[in-house]
Amino acid sequence: MVTTTSPQPDATLTGGRRRGPDRLFRGLAVSASGIVVTLVVIVGAFLVTKAAPSLAADTASFLGSREWDVADPTNLRFGIAQLLWVTVISSILAMALAVPVAIGVALYLTHYAPARVAKPFAYLVDLLAAVPSIVFGLWGARVLMQYVQPLQDFLKRVFGWFPLFAPTSVQAGTIFLASIVLAIMILPIITALSREVFRQTPNEHKEAALALGATRWEMIRIAVLPFGRPGVISASMLGLGRALGETIAVTIILSTTSGAFSWSLFFGGETFASKIANAASEFDAPSKTGAYIAAGLVLFLLTFAVNAVARIIIERRKAFSE
Repeated sequence: MVTTTSPQPDATLTGGRRRGPDRLFRGLAVSASGIVVTLVVIVGAFLVTKAAPSLAADTASFLGSREWDVADPTNLRFGIAQLLWVTVISSILAMALAVPVAIGVALYLTHYAPARVAKPFAYLVDLLAAVPSIVFGLWGARVLMQYVQPLQDFLKRVFGWFPLFAPTSVQAGTIFLASIVLAIMILPIITALSREVFRQTPNEHKEAALALGATRWEMIRIAVLPFGRPGVISASMLGLGRALGETIAVTIILSTTSGAFSWSLFFGGETFASKIANAASEFDAPSKTGAYIAAGLVLFLLTFAVNAVARIIIERRKAFSE
């Protein structure tokens, strides 16, 4: 009896066909990541190169001084203490206001709202991200301020003994108002990412919790929130980066204070971004420009550190869960 076998495809040819697209995609992915890293290095090198001469000529403490006088190129005196405080405290307050609301909205859209309500509501939340910064700034300064003022007065009256709520001479354009506007601006970013993470929770985890007699909230607490924690942290850090670097809205809202300083949230001031934006027309000398670039370098390093810390937290959470 003669047996016949069908011809087998050449392994070399089929392997080459499979490896060709894989190698192409791998090369494109590596190139894309390399371009991103290169751009970050180039931006960092540019900031360091342009800021170094002004930092070397600075006669004040760059990190500890609140003085900012760069009019005389032969006697530069500038520091970022006040800029750092206003930038950090406004962003932290914005995060404290936005993150709980964003998590609540994301949980409502994924586990409570019916589909006919969740879908259009999610679109409306996402559309907030498309509103230009200048619109938020004008709305905050012209509309929201009159509604925030009574709350500011209440907090001054009740908690005025605490430095963060101490009364000041600034009535409009406070850090408190800017933080509320920043919270509204970063809310859609955190909500959208958290919503997608919560939606990816394995059904087996949720059904197991419900089968053991857990209520819907208990199921969310023991199954959904632990699964989505790394994603929520990533979303929050992305929102924090947006808040730290926001320029136009903060520039419109915050009142400048001409060198005065207060720890209070009901005071004015400038962030790194608004300081640079307000003085953009004064970049008429390399030494003066270098001083503002030095402030931009600190903001660059600050946002880089925030993302690095977020990545470390996420990796530790993943290692712990495994």
